[in-house]
Amino acid sequence: MTGPAGTLVQNIAHFARALRKAGLPLGTDRVALAVRAVQVAGFTDRQDFFWTLQACLVSRPEHRQVFEQAFRLFWRDPQFMEKMMALLTPMMRGLQEDRRAGAAEKRAAEALLDGVERPMPDVPDDQDAIIEIDATQTLSETERLRTLDFEQMSAADMVAARRMLARLRLPVPPLQSRRLQAGPGRLPDWRGTLRQSLRQGGELQSLQTRRHRTRPPDLVVLCDISGSMAQYSRAVLHFIHAVANRPGDGWGHVHAFTFGTRLTNITRHLATRDVDAALAAAGAQAQDWSGGTRIGTCLAAFNRDWSRRVLGQGAMVLLITDGLDRDPDAGAGPVLGPAMQRLALSARSVIWLNPLLRWEGFAPRARGIAAMLPHVTSFRAGHDIASLEALGEAISRPDDPGQKLRALRMISP
Repeated sequence: MTGPAGTLVQNIAHFARALRKAGLPLGTDRVALAVRAVQVAGFTDRQDFFWTLQACLVSRPEHRQVFEQAFRLFWRDPQFMEKMMALLTPMMRGLQEDRRAGAAEKRAAEALLDGVERPMPDVPDDQDAIIEIDATQTLSETERLRTLDFEQMSAADMVAARRMLARLRLPVPPLQSRRLQAGPGRLPDWRGTLRQSLRQGGELQSLQTRRHRTRPPDLVVLCDISGSMAQYSRAVLHFIHAVANRPGDGWGHVHAFTFGTRLTNITRHLATRDVDAALAAAGAQAQDWSGGTRIGTCLAAFNRDWSRRVLGQGAMVLLITDGLDRDPDAGAGPVLGPAMQRLALSARSVIWLNPLLRWEGFAPRARGIAAMLPHVTSFRAGHDIASLEALGEAISRPDDPGQKLRALRMISP
């Protein structure tokens, strides 16, 4: 890459286009700035060249990993095309040393290989080269995944399920505010009417009206990541990541917390565009993944430290847990019940997704479930894709309690 200046400019422009395809917000001004910065800094040291391009082309911390992988493949490795082919084609031995490509590596490779013809698998001469595609089982396979328990999914099933979860929508209607604004409505606007009459010489020609303003509600997710909930939590967090990064569903801010033996705020990781990188960072921060369960202690910590910050303005709480509190230091009644009561009073509604509802003979015999159930708005299953699809209906119908009433009748003597 040490050719004439024109070749270097073309290479920088091609590198910037690849970064844009990988998800980095780059405009022509940033590319021109990178070219001018390289001309000033020179192209003699690789480290200086790396930091010069990163300073001009990267504006967010979550984009640094994609930039590093793309830079390593494009600028530093003379066989970068073969390396990228190996990342996207695991059967090419020798070029990829039997390891899985990271999320940033795969995005960078797909961006740099956009438009490049990839090698097709070799077909032996003694076999028919005609490839037949059987799509008769496609619909049935989709329906099978919709109703298949997350815990029973294989690795291939989970990959397909994550693609389906990324396409799910969770629309929510806007909230009606107490504030008023001018416009067609049912409330009379006497001040606006008098102001309008003054423009007509004091003659009252029409009655001005006002209406309530609307605002998007916030979503707060409290996800149990204990050992019994680990597989369900990963699937639900994939769904929540898609909701947080999809505009148009009507949500204001999406906050996410995980809890097992302690409470962890993972909201900032939802801003990462790559879902694999986002969940990897969240898992690294939450040190209690697949550990014990202290629901009452964690909910009390949330009420103490975060409820006033994130539950204002009529936020909705989505609680994902099996309700099996195993806190040895506090009983389910003295701690979990008051914590759930305060959470319900602080939020507009609390929707509880419990994977134990997949069993037809489910009964709320555990003390934790009995202590939490009276304080939730809706009690629903959360063990497969179909149950998450039904969550949108529960949000649009706040009067639907799900299976709460049936479970309460089992608790009552």
